[in-house]
Amino acid sequence: MVFGWVLKMISIKSKAEIELMKKSGEILAQALEKMKESVKPGVTTGELDRIVEDFIRSNGAIPSFKGYKGLPGAVDYPGSICASVNDEVVHGIPGLRELKDGDIISVDIGVYLNGYHADAARTFPVGNISEEAQKLIDVTRQSFYEGIKHAVDGNRIIDISIAIQDYVENNGFSVVREYVGHGIGKEMHEAPQIPNYRTRERGPRLQPGMTLAVEPMVNTGKYFVKLLENKWTVVTADGSLSAHYENTIAITDAEPIILTKI
Repeated sequence: MVFGWVLKMISIKSKAEIELMKKSGEILAQALEKMKESVKPGVTTGELDRIVEDFIRSNGAIPSFKGYKGLPGAVDYPGSICASVNDEVVHGIPGLRELKDGDIISVDIGVYLNGYHADAARTFPVGNISEEAQKLIDVTRQSFYEGIKHAVDGNRIIDISIAIQDYVENNGFSVVREYVGHGIGKEMHEAPQIPNYRTRERGPRLQPGMTLAVEPMVNTGKYFVKLLENKWTVVTADGSLSAHYENTIAITDAEPIILTKI
């Protein structure tokens, strides 16, 4: 989830706080594994939502997204996941939509436990998908890893951004501009913003204790998007496929730690 928030001072986390975030992240990573098993032709996005909410709550945690306040005039977010299918970039609302063979679905999940959030997303194939769709999923995932190679003490946010954009565009795809990654911790959305493309501003210098949600959103077509009437769901303007890959990471004095993995 990537909007409806106000920037504040960057929060530097202690090692104890990062350990708490790691516990949220472990539950989230397990929820994503459940999605990997559950995504198949015939399942509805609402059923996926119920699977995730039940799992998160059974582990004593809370779905971060449920009830989240969005843009003025929008209802509070009704789901525990964002379920974005095919040309939906982010914030697809789960419901009665039934997945079909050949679809792709991006599932974005937030988990809140012991006062700290974790945030991560994956794009899954539904049955047999096209070569282009599989390449999109693979490139989007790898662009995240290309980006976090630069998520080290002393670098700046733009070093992550450039690496993501260059990798995506060298593979023939485009990076969404309107929606970006973010800091995370006690709040779901904290400073700083983390664009997936070059900006005029270099962004703050990275330092140990910063916790970030890095989340490339990649389209097979052009990078332009539009917001649907529900004021949540974002789709590609040209109807092209879109994929999303995200993890919560912690900056250290060495390599970054991915907090949303088992």
